[in-house]
Amino acid sequence: MILGDFQLTTISGGVFRIDAGTMFGVVPKVLWQRVVDVDANNLMTSATNCVLIETGEKTILIETGYGSKFSEKKRRIHGAEPGDPLVENLAAHGIGVEQVDMVILSHLHFDHAGGATQLDDQGNPRPTFPNATYVAQRLEWVNATANFPELQGAYPQDNLLPLAAAGQLQLIDGDVEIVPGIRAEVNGGHTAGHQSLFIESGGETAVFIGDICPMAAHLPPLWCMAYDVDLLQTRRAKPQLLGRIAEHGWWALFDHDPEIAAARLQRDAKRGFAVAEALPQL
Repeated sequence: MILGDFQLTTISGGVFRIDAGTMFGVVPKVLWQRVVDVDANNLMTSATNCVLIETGEKTILIETGYGSKFSEKKRRIHGAEPGDPLVENLAAHGIGVEQVDMVILSHLHFDHAGGATQLDDQGNPRPTFPNATYVAQRLEWVNATANFPELQGAYPQDNLLPLAAAGQLQLIDGDVEIVPGIRAEVNGGHTAGHQSLFIESGGETAVFIGDICPMAAHLPPLWCMAYDVDLLQTRRAKPQLLGRIAEHGWWALFDHDPEIAAARLQRDAKRGFAVAEALPQL
């Protein structure tokens, strides 16, 4: 996608399988099964759509997928791809890990920050992108590294602590411009420090929504995930954000949709919002 002076490319950080019930929380199966397909084990396909932004001056990556550090058992459980999908897919696009200047993370769950680090020859985790600054919300980082027992499965520390140890971590506070043309807005809900990223160039805007609305199937305002730590906040923030996107004709970038990379939205009397125009995954 050409967005003003920027080139935006969806780069897969790996496809995996996930329980569909958890992806739709309290929404009855009789409703969500109309919009997603599941296998005999109730598992659905989930993408990890990372966004490569080439500004002409910097090479910036939003999200890192789940990475390459899964044990074989966890890889089987998640139905995850072998190897390091993000690194391999970037290389296929002509981008090496040393060329990435910045990595911006919407939040720090394993399927978004897992690819931020990889194991070296001695089996120790290190930053995947040696020349990049990694950007995250301070509140998200504090919660992710606090070792809360109930959050340990969501925030493996070997995804995170090596970033700080290497001096490559930049923590931001609230709604800020990260670099010219890319700004963060905190919406919470999915996690307390969850942020969406606004990419603006040449009078055009695309919004990486993040897990506030992970797939086009989640466009109904009350359709939320079981993983949301503050369901009420998600239900407040999502329609406000989607309404702005629809009103202004911005592009919405979905992080887990296996079929749609980007879409323009419109209001819909039945579902709240619907896809008006879609750019498919390549």
